[in-house]
Amino acid sequence: MNKNLAMRASSEDQPQFIKNSILYKEFLAEREEILKHKWIESEKAGADIGFEKALLDWIVKHRSNWRQKRLKEGRSIVQATA
Repeated sequence: MNKNLAMRASSEDQPQFIKNSILYKEFLAEREEILKHKWIESEKAGADIGFEKALLDWIVKHRSNWRQKRLKEGRSIVQATA
């Protein structure tokens, strides 16, 4: 089965409480960033670099800064609504 098809199918099959969970939303946001990174790096390379390579590269180069930014944004949203 195609990986992308499997990811979409599993996402559609999830119960609503999972779709609404913060962890699941963070997973989806992180996956989206990895897919963007994959696209950018594949364009630079002139060929598809693959999800695994993009994942490892993104984790090493971008994950910690991305998480820090997400935490700061989350805190400012909570403070604004308080």
